[in-house]
Amino acid sequence: MTTPPPIADLSADEARRIALRAQGFLGAPDRRSGVRGVLRHLGAIQLDTISVLARSHELVPYARLGAVGRKTVEDAYWRDTHSFEYWSHAACILPIEEWPHFAFRRRAYRNRPHWNHELPDGAYDQVIKQLRSEGPLTATELGGAKKTSDWWDWSGSKVAVERALMYGEVVCVERRGWKRLYDLAERAVPTELLHDELDDTECLRRLVRLAGRSLGVGTRADIADYHRLKGEQVDAVIGDSGLVPVTVEGWGKPAWADPAALRTPPRGRHRTTLLSPFDSLIWERARTERIFGFTHRLEAYVPKQKRVYGYFAMPVLAGGHLVGRVDPAREGRTLVAKQVTLDGPKAVPAVAQALAEAATWVDCTDVRVEQVDTPGLREPLTRELARALG
Repeated sequence: MTTPPPIADLSADEARRIALRAQGFLGAPDRRSGVRGVLRHLGAIQLDTISVLARSHELVPYARLGAVGRKTVEDAYWRDTHSFEYWSHAACILPIEEWPHFAFRRRAYRNRPHWNHELPDGAYDQVIKQLRSEGPLTATELGGAKKTSDWWDWSGSKVAVERALMYGEVVCVERRGWKRLYDLAERAVPTELLHDELDDTECLRRLVRLAGRSLGVGTRADIADYHRLKGEQVDAVIGDSGLVPVTVEGWGKPAWADPAALRTPPRGRHRTTLLSPFDSLIWERARTERIFGFTHRLEAYVPKQKRVYGYFAMPVLAGGHLVGRVDPAREGRTLVAKQVTLDGPKAVPAVAQALAEAATWVDCTDVRVEQVDTPGLREPLTRELARALG
């Protein structure tokens, strides 16, 4: 694909600020729209099984809005059919109005020739029949999630309902604990949205446009990664997506921007907060390094002896920069900072503020710091924490 001439040249700092505003970290957030507004603004919020302070889909709105109640978060996602769960960047919560634009992916799943799990004869029809008469139901209620204790050893019912989810005949309408609650799409999706009428090109054009808006500015790879599209899919529609070509200092690759993001210089209050490792601001490693000069890697699946920053190291955002990391845990009503990495003495007040706010949010009354990468900063951090906790 030939990229048209750029309409603007952005400095690295301008691109960083545009990205922060697009992700809801620069400027006053629209608190009236709350968690649902955050979801619509980001376009996708990733789910993950790991829960330390809270699950990632709770941490994402917290990072932007502050100490919003955890029940409020769950209700915003699942009550009154405001969202659905589907495969986007990964397993994600998505705004319900985007259901028609994932028709291309549902069609691809229906045409997929090979699967990791074999679908037993009759299991699919049985699950649909049971949901129609009894739903919504969990996989356990449908006949069992697993045949054995092995995580991959799904029962026939689980295979069938997950296949129906990918096909779009079934929807996850809620998470109970961490179990999906399934219902028929015909009941869960508003009638005006329940269709696969859009062709692949129209679906892709919309998702590329949404990715560009949610990123503010990004390379082809950034935009493709947001909803896990293929590069050639992006190439086919980006020229007609409404995004505009730009250059960014130091990026070395062509970039595309949301024209609305270019019209008004980003300004306002910066958030100081802990970030989930699955937050969309930082979920793409190369982009995070390019924008923030910060290497981010989730080490939960790295052998313990090989971890550098900790099991669930959460980057600390302050003043529009990533200034450190905290690997947290909880012991009763104490938030434990098992390992703290600081980008110098200037990061101490921000990290203390982020820890104190997070502790209050999860109903902890104390913060204990165990290990600091720079031992000389341990005492200043402890002192700042005492001040922040009052």
